[in-house]
Amino acid sequence: MPVYEYLCNDCGPFTDMRPMAECDDPRECPKCEHESPRVILTAPAFSCMPADRRKAHATNERSKHAPKTLDQYKASHGAGCGCCSGKKPARLVTMSKSGAKGFPTARPWMISH
Repeated sequence: MPVYEYLCNDCGPFTDMRPMAECDDPRECPKCEHESPRVILTAPAFSCMPADRRKAHATNERSKHAPKTLDQYKASHGAGCGCCSGKKPARLVTMSKSGAKGFPTARPWMISH
């Protein structure tokens, strides 16, 4: 049987093991015996899942309103990283026989000067 989470307004959160058929039914609080609705407070933990996939799920569950610190960001990007090194990549330039420059990666419909 799975474990479900419930939230009592007076006593706070608690868990209970119940059949899946009763998953959405309210549960009596074990302390004050008031009916408490089922809530989802934590992400499921899959113990049979490979560690790298568990880590990916945990990363996806991380809140977007809590951005990385500068140290965390620098640790995820190595020195000379192309996205944060400040250097622009070199543009591909082609030269025709007449000496006209062409930029094949830019807007192909534009005529160069």
